[in-house]
Amino acid sequence: MIAPLPLHEQMAARLRERLAPTRLEVIDESALHAGHAGANGTGAGTHFRVRIACPAFDGLGRLARHRLVYDALHDFFAAGVHAVAVEVA
Repeated sequence: MIAPLPLHEQMAARLRERLAPTRLEVIDESALHAGHAGANGTGAGTHFRVRIACPAFDGLGRLARHRLVYDALHDFFAAGVHAVAVEVA
């Protein structure tokens, strides 16, 4: 049986599929948020940083760019991701 990809890799795959970015980093920063709201006690899988650049952002304002990222990751939030900080390049 093949083990599932780590959550940050699953999120990166989704963003590649939906937005075809030219630059992408998905970083699990959950350990930095231990004891904060939404932390699950494992130090993983709840708080992420996404650094992304893609042609789909051309002509869009900051809020619209962030919405595209959040919309692409919607089901990850439903599955337990608490926060995603988005840095758009």
